[in-house]
Amino acid sequence: MNSPAPARARISVIGAGPGGLTCARILQQHGMAVTVYDRDPGPDARDQGGTLDLHADNGQIALREAGLLDEFFRLARPEGQEMRQLDPTGTITAHHVPAPDELFKPEIDRGQLRTLLLDSLRPGTVHWGRALTVVGGPAEGPRQLHFADGTTVETDLVIGADGAFSRVRPAVSPAVPEHTGVSFLEAWFSDVENRHPDIAELVGPGSAAAADGDRGLFAQRNSGNHIRVYIIQKVPVDWISASGLRVDDTDGIRALLLDEYAHWSPRMRQLITDNDGPYVDRPIFALPVPHTWEHNPTVTLLGDAAHLMPPLGVGVNLAMLDASELALALANAATVDDAIRTYEKTMLPRSTETAKALEHGAEHLLSADVPDFGPDGVRS
Repeated sequence: MNSPAPARARISVIGAGPGGLTCARILQQHGMAVTVYDRDPGPDARDQGGTLDLHADNGQIALREAGLLDEFFRLARPEGQEMRQLDPTGTITAHHVPAPDELFKPEIDRGQLRTLLLDSLRPGTVHWGRALTVVGGPAEGPRQLHFADGTTVETDLVIGADGAFSRVRPAVSPAVPEHTGVSFLEAWFSDVENRHPDIAELVGPGSAAAADGDRGLFAQRNSGNHIRVYIIQKVPVDWISASGLRVDDTDGIRALLLDEYAHWSPRMRQLITDNDGPYVDRPIFALPVPHTWEHNPTVTLLGDAAHLMPPLGVGVNLAMLDASELALALANAATVDDAIRTYEKTMLPRSTETAKALEHGAEHLLSADVPDFGPDGVRS
């Protein structure tokens, strides 16, 4: 089969996260038809996670191409760029306060970013409740998308934007994510200025991190007077069940954590003990480094599906940059095959370089070393 021109191709994006939605938006901006399939039953089916920073040299570039940068800045929180490094007593050991006009990496809630992107798409672009099970059909196309509800869709291009445990990835790569040896336990705090004023003061308007070499805490201010705290430990992926507990056993997990953090000050242990509701277990996985694949004329990947890395501030930014570059390649290429080649020629070396730099980076979150906050606010 000859590769079709992108303008006549049936383009399918799997995954309605920031990467997949950015790709769809830019494709539509260039007059191309695209359909997004997502396993969730609807846009509000689950919590979208905490806050993230969009960088001027990747995430913001993608939003500019999408025509959404001004709307992003209306929603973003520049004050969220403030970063505090604490020791286990709660003493500030390093502090970055953003300049009044600093916009290198303002924060935005993930849910707000997703809504911004969803609202920018043509009605009916996203098909909810469509959980992909497998990509079928010959490599040269057309491809068949097989969904859990028993339906099948024929398509000319499959874009895997479906995250860490992608169902598209096996069509081009046998790689599977591996546990990094580090896990996060997420704790939520609501109405913090009134209900948790000490924690609000400790964290400030941005982020606060602390570690002792073996364990750590990372707290982030979200919009709506919320704070999320990530309790960071070097543990097996099944550490909760191995301790004889269930993830919903909040009191049991809290008691275990208090033993682990017994030498930390009471002020810092508030970030473990005073949370509203249960903890959320978030083991950290990463793909092998480097992760590349042989060119396929009908399937490609972006974001975590292509290059899952430790959560060190690059994931969503790279996903959105991938999405922008892929959409622009499709807008400017004679065939889908040519577009994929152009996109992967840039994306794969970039993701490999970044993944090598961040390999074992999850363990660095446990380091007690005082970071050097660079002049642009990036931890270097």
